Formats: sequence, C-alpha cells, structure tokens
Amino acid sequence: MELRQIQYFIAVAEELHFGRAAERLHIGQPAVSQQVRRLERELRTQLFDRSSRAVTLTPAGQALLPEGRELLKALGCFVAKAERLAAQNEATFRVGISSALGQRLDDFLDALPDSGSGTRFEFQTLDAHTRLEEVRAGRLDAAFIRGVESAPGLRLLTLWYDPLVVALPAAHPLAERDCLDLADLAGLPLRIASRSENPVLFDAVVAACRKVGFEPTLGPPFTGLQDTLAEIGAGAAGWTLMYPTAAKTVSSRRIAVLPLNGEPVTIRMFLALRENADPGRLELLTATSAQVRRKVADENRQHRHC
Repeated sequence: MELRQIQYFIAVAEELHFGRAAERLHIGQPAVSQQVRRLERELRTQLFDRSSRAVTLTPAGQALLPEGRELLKALGCFVAKAERLAAQNEATFRVGISSALGQRLDDFLDALPDSGSGTRFEFQTLDAHTRLEEVRAGRLDAAFIRGVESAPGLRLLTLWYDPLVVALPAAHPLAERDCLDLADLAGLPLRIASRSENPVLFDAVVAACRKVGFEPTLGPPFTGLQDTLAEIGAGAAGWTLMYPTAAKTVSSRRIAVLPLNGEPVTIRMFLALRENADPGRLELLTATSAQVRRKVADENRQHRHC
C-alpha cells in the first residue's frame, strides 16, 4: 500500500467524481482509477459503488475515510517537522572568531534583526589566516577579521572600528595619567607585530606616530600579546597597543592600560563572507553590521576624550 493511494481515495471520496479528483490532484484520470482499484484489491474490499453514473462510497469506504484523513494529516505533520528541521539546519551559521572579541560578540548578536532571531550560531576560535581560508572553502559561513583591507574571493562587511589603547609598565611615570597623548610615548620602544605579520596594524600605528611628530623606535620582537605584556610587566622598557576588548582581560597589576587622547588610532573589524553568499543571509548580515557599527561608533564618541 502506498500513501498516494490513500490520497487518491480521499480525493475521489470528497469529489465523488474520478475526473474532478484527477484535476484536483493534477494527474490523469486513468492513474487515479488504477490506483484506487489497486488499493481496493490490497484491502480486499470495495470502497466505491460504481454501479450507476454517480460515484458513491460503500459502507466500507465511509468507515475508512476518517482513518484515511488521519493518515494524511500525520503525513502532513511529518513533512512539516522535516521542513522545520531542515530550516533549522540551514539557519545554523558557522562563524570563525578570535579569542578577544569579548563584549563585541554580544553587541553583534544583539544587533541581529527580528528576521534573524531563529539563527543558531556555531563559533570556532581560529587564527586570522585559517579563518579566511575556512570561509573560502565553505567550511565556515563567515569570519570576524581584522588586519586586512581586502581578501580575494570574499566580501568584507565593516562591523566597527576599534580605537587602540596603550599598555605600558605600571611603574612608569606616564602610567599615573588618566590618558596619554601619543607623542608622550616617543622616548619608549614600541613593541608591535612586524609589518610582514600585520601590515594594517603596523602601518596605522607608524603613520599615527609620524603624524604627531616622531618616528617610533621599535623594541624587541613582538612574540604575542600575552608574552609581550609579561615582559613589559616584568620591567622591560616599552609600550604596545591593544584592542579594547583584549584590554579588559589584563589582570596584572604590573601593567597599566590607558586610552589615547585626541584622534584615536583605529583598526577596522570586518565580517568576511564568500562573494556568492546566500542573498537572504547577506541581507541579514548587512543589516546586522550596520546596526552594530552605529552602536560601537556611539560608544566610541562617548569615550573619545579622557
């Protein structure tokens, strides 16, 4: 027995006409007649009385009609649930992140419009290069990324601009201030990732230093933020720049973290997507990006001056 036979039986029972039932089912009348007769043979009972020009249900047909409708109703529930599960799977969004997003990730999720309320996110913490490659390969749907201005094959949506803050030894006289002018740091070695490792950050910081009148003196090689902070905290002369979200994780009393006065040194955060991203998701994420960008910009304006 096939479910379509039940479907054909119910259509004929409700129309009491094989031709109209066939039109309703968008198939030929012979197919409807054939499947109903096959169902009658399998059930070993006659469902319709075809003895006159009118088609009527037999007592057996009348008795089986409610059960047939229940079967189709169960089938509809089955299909609807399968579609919901498929939609849930499609709504899962795999995103690559860095380890220092902090509150900004909450800001992004809060900015999702109502149309994205059913989206489920899966996050993977990866280095920047791997994040981009995973998006290109389709293993990630998107990635938060800094330190690039272009990425071949990917679309970059601007999320926000991070105003960098200064980390220096807590024992240094400058650490007693509430905020710093960038020119105050001219006499201290700068600890920063090399230009080959992070050209956007390096160029932005060097350009900002030159703009206020000094060429930064590069200190020992930058070996990662935590190692560099440990060395600065242990007494090594120098300063470095951090993203605000990373600054909130610094717990060492040997490190002072201070904002910069005046025009901030900023680095842009993007959301990277494939060029052929699903239009619906692209629309959702474009709206989210605009919303979170406005929120972060408002916060930065409120805290711009020390």
